Amino acid sequence: MSTTTVDAVVIGAGHNGLVAAAALADAGWDVVVLEAAPEPGGAVRSAELVPGYTSDLFSAFYPLGAASPAMTSLELERHGLRWCRAPAAYGHARFPADEDAPIVHADVADTAAALSVYDRRDGDAWIAMFEQWTRIKKALLDAFLGPFPPVRAGASLARTLGAAETLRFARFMALPARVMAHEAFHSSAARCLLLGNAMHGDAPLEAAVSGAMGYLLTMMAQDVGFPVPEGGSSELTAALVRRAGTAEVRCNSEVTRIDVAGGRARSVHTASGDTVRVRRAIIADVSAPILYDKLLPDDAIPPRMRRDLENFEWDTPVVKVNYALDRPIPWRSKSLSQAGTVHLGADDDGLLRWTTDLATGVLPKRPFMLFGQMTTADPTRSPSGTESAWAYTHLPRGIVDNASADTIAERVGDVLEEHAPGFAASIVGQAVQRPSDLSAANSSLYGGAVNGGTAQLHQQLIFRPTPGLGRPETPVEGLFLGSSSAHPGGGVHGAGGMNAARAALRQRGVLGAVRKKVTSSLLELVTR
Repeated sequence: MSTTTVDAVVIGAGHNGLVAAAALADAGWDVVVLEAAPEPGGAVRSAELVPGYTSDLFSAFYPLGAASPAMTSLELERHGLRWCRAPAAYGHARFPADEDAPIVHADVADTAAALSVYDRRDGDAWIAMFEQWTRIKKALLDAFLGPFPPVRAGASLARTLGAAETLRFARFMALPARVMAHEAFHSSAARCLLLGNAMHGDAPLEAAVSGAMGYLLTMMAQDVGFPVPEGGSSELTAALVRRAGTAEVRCNSEVTRIDVAGGRARSVHTASGDTVRVRRAIIADVSAPILYDKLLPDDAIPPRMRRDLENFEWDTPVVKVNYALDRPIPWRSKSLSQAGTVHLGADDDGLLRWTTDLATGVLPKRPFMLFGQMTTADPTRSPSGTESAWAYTHLPRGIVDNASADTIAERVGDVLEEHAPGFAASIVGQAVQRPSDLSAANSSLYGGAVNGGTAQLHQQLIFRPTPGLGRPETPVEGLFLGSSSAHPGGGVHGAGGMNAARAALRQRGVLGAVRKKVTSSLLELVTR
């Protein structure tokens, strides 16, 4: 047991926590990061589940990590990170078993030419969409990933597009994914390239704004690809730890309580009996329910906000199946052998049926899945001539039992065999990660939810994690939420941690006092 005093404590050494620690350390703050697990990384970790085969245990492909302002500003390549990319970013295999699956090539002209084969209009549409993306991507990423409301980024976007096109683009981004895909493209192939990416969130295809995720990931795939860290996702975490510089990372240090006095966060306590007092700030890289329901005193949170938290909605549970294969995957569609990521098992209508199953408590008979060919993307992941791969899909909301997870894992294998006859015969090792396994490995992955809460509109922007500011500030002075439960939500982009760190830094000085007063007044208005 020990007692120390520092400028700031970061609770959790996930990627958001490490980004926050780096930003605070850069400002000269004395920072301690307290992590409950034996190693840092949170949901950015890898291991050999089968000897000789490196598996990413949670997240894997990182277009947001390669493009987001928070991550690129850290220049992680100078701290040992090396990105690897497959020859093609991703592909989408439709149902029935697709022998001509579309893929996104590294060069936009190649992608457009390939889509023109399905429908000559789609090649031009793809080029036009990408040209618009290159004009607006900085302002758009700043708007998506920066603090809410995105005043400066929104103004920059409007200047770039002009008033008329800004209005049309705002409508486009508000579209349901299914409507967006049908407005933008004419062939099933091109539409599915966008729709598969929309499924990275948990918003139904028919829900407003669900298309925004599809557009964002599709354009980033064409721009920066779907890169992976050479050697496994733990290498991204290792680079973040090195980048955190003077920040001290203490593992096996589970935080059990935050002390609050006079309305301000004063110290944290660990399960081992250590106490760390803070002079300036605490940043919590944990889920909103953990922070507000477990770590803070009951009287630290306004009653209205506590009632709002009862309605906090998690995203749908994940089942992940890791494979060690003794040969490349025998795809029916040879194009997929070039793709690091494959969206697999459903066409336009099939995706709609799948999301309906998830919403109505039905175990999908043919689960749609995200499939990763890791050795295709990074040859260091397994011996030459083999493949380290994984598939992940979802269970219906609220269904997290092991039996259902095992049933879905079997059905995942059936779908893979349909699209790659002989797949099962190539398996030399397999490990299933059920929702119970995910939450046991990381308490922030409650019930196998990997995005820190649903990405649907009612829990995004100003509503994340509860109706309020959509900012990292909390009702407790000096305490900031810097996890995927805060705006802008899930994904390895570091924005949650960076936004929290910048909010903490801006609380100092005369302007800081004004910001604190304004923020406190607004929080009181919406939470009491």
